[in-house]
Amino acid sequence: MEFIETRGNDGRHPKAVRFSEAILHPSASFGGLYVPKELPRLGEEFLQEHLESSYKELALGMLDRFGIDIEPSLLKEAVDLYDRFDDPNNPIPVVDVEPNLYVSELWHGPTRAFKDMALQPFGYILSSLAKERGEEYLILAATSGDTGPATLESFKNRPNVRVACLYPDGGTSDVQRLQMVTEDGQNLKVIGIIGDFDDAQSALKSLLASPKFNERLKELGIELSAANSVNFGRIIFQIIYHIHSYLELVRRGVVQMGESIDIIVPSGNFGNALGGYYAKKMGVPIGTIKIASNENNVLTELIQKGRYDLRDKELKKTTSPAMDILKSSNVERVLFDKFGAKRTKELMESLDQKGYYELTPEELKSLQADFEADFSTDEEVAEVIKEYALHKGYLMDPHTATTIKLFDSTRPTVAYSTAEWTKFAPTVLKALTGESKRDKEALEEVAKITGAPIPPSIKALFDKPIIYDTVVPKERIEEEILKFLV
Repeated sequence: MEFIETRGNDGRHPKAVRFSEAILHPSASFGGLYVPKELPRLGEEFLQEHLESSYKELALGMLDRFGIDIEPSLLKEAVDLYDRFDDPNNPIPVVDVEPNLYVSELWHGPTRAFKDMALQPFGYILSSLAKERGEEYLILAATSGDTGPATLESFKNRPNVRVACLYPDGGTSDVQRLQMVTEDGQNLKVIGIIGDFDDAQSALKSLLASPKFNERLKELGIELSAANSVNFGRIIFQIIYHIHSYLELVRRGVVQMGESIDIIVPSGNFGNALGGYYAKKMGVPIGTIKIASNENNVLTELIQKGRYDLRDKELKKTTSPAMDILKSSNVERVLFDKFGAKRTKELMESLDQKGYYELTPEELKSLQADFEADFSTDEEVAEVIKEYALHKGYLMDPHTATTIKLFDSTRPTVAYSTAEWTKFAPTVLKALTGESKRDKEALEEVAKITGAPIPPSIKALFDKPIIYDTVVPKERIEEEILKFLV
């Protein structure tokens, strides 16, 4: 399969690349992204074939349909990393919460967040490719809280790669921060920045596209790549669990093969939702993809009104910090799929240069054919956490709680749970009792109230030494990364 660019070709990049090249060098022409030239079709025959497959068998089956240039033996080794999850036979439990509502728990991996689903196999593949080629890579990661820990865990002490991870100081939960700043891999660097996630992501994209920075790395014998979902190596693994969710509901007799379901996705950078969109395009019977946001509700405005307008927006710190994002990178891939490279380039340049873009009525209608959207306030999130934990027997984190507002009880629906409650224990405790306590005490209180276990990996964080205490203004990010490399 070939990959092409969302904003067209600038004459300096190849017009099409293979999968390995797209993941090793994800920076495309005009600051765009790589996307498949065409998506494989997964008809009812494929779904029937994998109705009784394990998750790993399903993953390998879908990857085979993409025809990517990665050896099957390497792909098998990569998906075998799902054996590190809580239940190797069922890495993604789909939990029956109430009639027609099923929660797909994507957080049973090593860092207790959905990013492990993609980053565990992706990190293994990228490192293996670098080793095969005899090349050294710097992997950049910008995080709003979950990508960072998952990236560090995936690449820790792997050969031929070093990782620089950027996080907004004060913009993550304590547990998320501790997962990063206590990580002890020899090939890692964690940098706090004075700013928000959008600043971190903008810095990452700027460095990927910077001739000067890339030239300096070449002098050091280092190639540059990224672990954020700007890299399609992340997205390809985020398609699989949407297929899995559908097959789970068929297996349980909730729907017959061919009947559609709706999905609700808590969305920040839009990679998770994009995976659902691609699954639908490939033939999985998904009806509406419902986008749940917090009070940083740019996606709600885009999908309801056709406007992406940042001119009067300031990022709000909410109780669902992994979704505290204003520039959602993966929306661009949907724009490309619907409107083509020329229009995508116009829209994205308008956003970059003027701070906004607006879809035509026809374009909005096309977007709304697949998507709905709404957002929840922090108060609404707290009410949902309390209601479901104390009265419906299901404990969820604040990101998952944003999905409930979009649930239509007349439709079989899968809501995606992107993080375990343990990563946001103070928010959960306050929702349950009104008490304000720091992470360690909050974890113990919530566990006592609900009977929910605290994983040993989370408990251990509070006794580990802090290894990375660097916090810099965004203007010094490049300097800090180069100090790490030389």
